[in-house]
Amino acid sequence: MNLTTLQVDPAVLAEGVNMMWVLVMTFLIFFMHAGFAMLEAGQVRSKNVANQLTKNLLTWAVGVVTFFFVGAAISTIVGAITGGGSYTLADAFGSTLGGDSGAWVDWLFGAVFAMTAATIVSGAVAGRAKLRAYVGFTVLLAAVIYPVVTGLTWAGGFLDALGFHDFAGGMIVHAVGGIAGLTAAWILGPRMDRYNADGTVNVIPGHSMTFAVLGTLVLAFGWYGFNVGTAATVFTAEGGELALGDFAYVGRVALATTLGMALGAIGASVVSLALTQKVDTLYVANGLLAGLVSVTGIADVVTWWGAVLVAFVAGAQLPLVFRFVERNLKIDDVCAVFPVHGSAGVIGALAIPFVAVPGEGPTAFAQVAGVVVITAWTIGATALVWGAFKAVGQARVTPDHERDGLDVSEHGVDTYPEFGGPDVATDGGVVRTDGGRSSEIKMVTAVIRPDRLGAVKKALAEVGAPSLTVTNVSGRGSQPAKKGQWRGEEYTVDLHQKVKLECVIADVPADEVANAIREAANTGEPGDGKIFIMPVEDALQVRTGKRGVDAV
Repeated sequence: MNLTTLQVDPAVLAEGVNMMWVLVMTFLIFFMHAGFAMLEAGQVRSKNVANQLTKNLLTWAVGVVTFFFVGAAISTIVGAITGGGSYTLADAFGSTLGGDSGAWVDWLFGAVFAMTAATIVSGAVAGRAKLRAYVGFTVLLAAVIYPVVTGLTWAGGFLDALGFHDFAGGMIVHAVGGIAGLTAAWILGPRMDRYNADGTVNVIPGHSMTFAVLGTLVLAFGWYGFNVGTAATVFTAEGGELALGDFAYVGRVALATTLGMALGAIGASVVSLALTQKVDTLYVANGLLAGLVSVTGIADVVTWWGAVLVAFVAGAQLPLVFRFVERNLKIDDVCAVFPVHGSAGVIGALAIPFVAVPGEGPTAFAQVAGVVVITAWTIGATALVWGAFKAVGQARVTPDHERDGLDVSEHGVDTYPEFGGPDVATDGGVVRTDGGRSSEIKMVTAVIRPDRLGAVKKALAEVGAPSLTVTNVSGRGSQPAKKGQWRGEEYTVDLHQKVKLECVIADVPADEVANAIREAANTGEPGDGKIFIMPVEDALQVRTGKRGVDAV
């Protein structure tokens, strides 16, 4: 049997494998946007969830188009100007507008990094920023603010020539987003009722810890694409043979990423326990992300013990920096984007010279210079943009819109139209044939637990009283107050979330209606609610003009 050796050009094979690797990692990084959406949606109030989700969707939609037509070219131009190189506008814009398949793959990999920096800002300005202002800022960040930073660094600018090191964007991507978010939140001012007249803090809990933790885990999963994916060259072709490219250190990157998320969570847990005597769930989640941010810029050269140390510090600083921003600076950073992305990114960038493998780390001077220049540019550019929006009255929604919630005022939607209860269709109910019609009109009013709404609706339909009005309310009775905690801050919950039902009847005995509600709403625990029966003097039907019993 004759064997024929298959001849393959090593350069072609290397190019194909490298391109496929970059694309797979790019798609994994894109999935991080789902994590950001869930993380931010969980940390805002229920009346602002749709607004937060919309901002995350538009960040990608608007930002990626802007980065394609403008941002990528600006990065090239800034890199050439500040790095002492040369460029032509045709070359700068041609890499995207007139590029080839390889150029577009490289652009897409850069685009998902740019959109990560942009979407971080939305978490800081949640609950009060106008959608048009946020979208406008996203356009400018994707077109100018972020590309200038990458131009100074990854595109060969003067910080790169100085020796500034940032492997996968701990400073360039995450710290830029965190610093921009903090600056925007400062310009906008805090949410209504966030601070009392004496400067003390009011806790405004988010609506879903589940969403926040789910978003955290999705981000952690996508982070492997962020860090490991930056080791973008799997193979190189040398002398007609294949050799490992950046994959020679991919194991170090994967290890640092894994240790980073773990030690960040542990660091935040330890400090949370020391501050509040409890391990705060949100601090653990945020600390995990802060640990990841801190090792993102150093994962290619860091020692294993360096990754452990830096990530632990990044997680530990999170509760302390958040409290400082909240209490001392009086900046309402809703999703803690600065301690998660900003200060954690700075810590990683400054730590590289001291925790890197000997002979592979940059100088402390280069890192300090990079942090100072990037921070100054980001604060200045962000303050200019949001300051301009504020000056013309376009930065913040009106007090009425903020009070009503941005879901309704900005989008016309109600994210939770059924108060979180099951959707039980009860139109029509049953037709009574037992002569139950009365000459009296009565109103049965009940205050019950929200989770019993579906069962009560069904019970009312079964006794022939399907018509009712439902209101989402809060109040207190015999149910005791309890203590809540949100990101390490304790607050008292003495007004409990309830649902109020109002049922006006004439065909059905009021006692039957009241008993039906009681049986369906009863859990046997304090706080099940109360039922009130009251006479109604008269009724008037709008459509027909009928009065009294006939109107009911």
